[in-house]
Amino acid sequence: MTHAKSLGLLIVDLQNDFLSPQGAYARGGAVNPTAAALPERVAAVAKAVKAAGGLVVACQFTLWPNAKGDPMIAPHLLSLRPFLRRGDFQQGTWGHAHVDAIQPYVDVSVSKVAYSAFFNTQLDWVLRHAGIDTLAVCGIVTNGGVASSVRDAHMREYHAMVLSDGCAAFRPEVHQTALADMGTLADVMTCQDFVEKICEVQ
Repeated sequence: MTHAKSLGLLIVDLQNDFLSPQGAYARGGAVNPTAAALPERVAAVAKAVKAAGGLVVACQFTLWPNAKGDPMIAPHLLSLRPFLRRGDFQQGTWGHAHVDAIQPYVDVSVSKVAYSAFFNTQLDWVLRHAGIDTLAVCGIVTNGGVASSVRDAHMREYHAMVLSDGCAAFRPEVHQTALADMGTLADVMTCQDFVEKICEVQ
């Protein structure tokens, strides 16, 4: 690992509408029990990154409203999640916000409209201007937002890392397959191993 001050942590989509029992996904029955354990675990990692002088960035899936106030939803997402409705994942709402556990540690928030945190966002600009060359990624879901962001980080020549127990998918076998796939272009390690590596380079 390079110097801790050139290290960034990207937290993908740990938002109330995804994770809270009062959020949009729980209302629609799309509950991910494995993801419920992530906020506290990821918060401990974020705390360690900040203590070492690194940057914590969190992306937020966003459904922008059209002129009538209705959410602009990609057709494939609407077919998968037909329960999404006006106000869900809308910027400025409680549902769109980061879960409470990670909020104190987030330096920069980036709104995104697709799986990857790099697609049509200012994430790459932020990371490069902050001097980040190593990016650890965690959040939900392993095979969606996490995998897409890791691939885009790799394409942009960041040293990519994946926190294996800092991610979750809706099915354990999908989670494991995604981790194995990302292992061809990123370092895969547990949150504890990652924190220990941070301590080694300080």
